[in-house]
Amino acid sequence: MRRPASSREEQLVNKTDLIEHIARQADISKASAARALDSVIDGITASLVQGESVSLVGFGSFSVTRRAARAGRNPRTGAVIRIGATSMPRFRPGKALRDALV
Repeated sequence: MRRPASSREEQLVNKTDLIEHIARQADISKASAARALDSVIDGITASLVQGESVSLVGFGSFSVTRRAARAGRNPRTGAVIRIGATSMPRFRPGKALRDALV
């Protein structure tokens, strides 16, 4: 996995990078690692769609929050517009993850 060279320089890790990391760490093929990663993402997504929370001890918790309808403004015209209610995914990092970032 890539690490930022400095705090000012941000490097992104994409899905391909994660697949390579999983394959290397688990000593499996990249195809197997891709299927495993896709399976994890699909499982988390399916649980959130059903309104369930997903907790990965030490890493964090995924949940869904409801954002109420509200009034906003069109930035071009300044006109008031209505923004509908929506569901938003939320991630709350676990203690081990927070501690690792300090």
